[in-house]
Amino acid sequence: MSYVIKCFFALILFSSLDLVAEEESNYKNSEKPYKKSELKSGSYFSREETKAIELDEFENPGMIWVERGSELFNIQMGNNNIACSNCHNQNNNSLIGVATTYPKIYENKLINLEQKINICLDNNMNVEPYLLESNNLLSLSSFITYISKGLPMNVSIEAEAQKYFNRGKEIYFERVGQMNLACNQCHDNLAGSYLRAEKISQGHINGFPSYLMRWENIASVHRRFQFCNNQARAEPLKIGHDDYNALQLYIAWRGNGLLLESPSVRR
Repeated sequence: MSYVIKCFFALILFSSLDLVAEEESNYKNSEKPYKKSELKSGSYFSREETKAIELDEFENPGMIWVERGSELFNIQMGNNNIACSNCHNQNNNSLIGVATTYPKIYENKLINLEQKINICLDNNMNVEPYLLESNNLLSLSSFITYISKGLPMNVSIEAEAQKYFNRGKEIYFERVGQMNLACNQCHDNLAGSYLRAEKISQGHINGFPSYLMRWENIASVHRRFQFCNNQARAEPLKIGHDDYNALQLYIAWRGNGLLLESPSVRR
């Protein structure tokens, strides 16, 4: 697509945003923007053909990472020569529901599931942590999340998590980049509207790790945040950044009660 056409679409979007810019979101200083009955997963806004691919585990490309993660979960690694399954049971029962609670506090700091996996590899298995967004790490994350598929999101914002939640909420409503955009402008004010040929979702993350068709790869929530920053012409943060974890916590809280559906398929 030419630069001129891209600019044209951008002007259309910003004109739409300007219509709602005069009215600050009613949700910024109140409770969740959507009642539980109004919560809609990203798949609700997807094209029918995309939904069909997601629901068919034989066609869903994200299942490749789930299967690879299952293999890694049972491989003995490191100087300790142990596998994840040695601690977490062959049938994975001890991990059911775990993914619904991340991000969460660990040793006085907010971490996400990928970071927790690396901590376990390092501390318990004497294995060098995987690079963030690497195939191996996303495979393990996808598998562990898949174990909890169909369970409701259930992150906590109590105690030490509260300060990260507040920071995440601040980021969600903060306008950034040359486009002067905030998350809420699209995902609260314009959810259900069309941007080019795609509907704008409510911005929930219960489908991550998610297979992104534009990248032909599985992606973490943080990589999706980077993409949004790039679209706003803002400097993206590093994957694993504290602010991305804070934003992830806030967005996960917005979707508490939505069922995990990873690996979802998104365009």
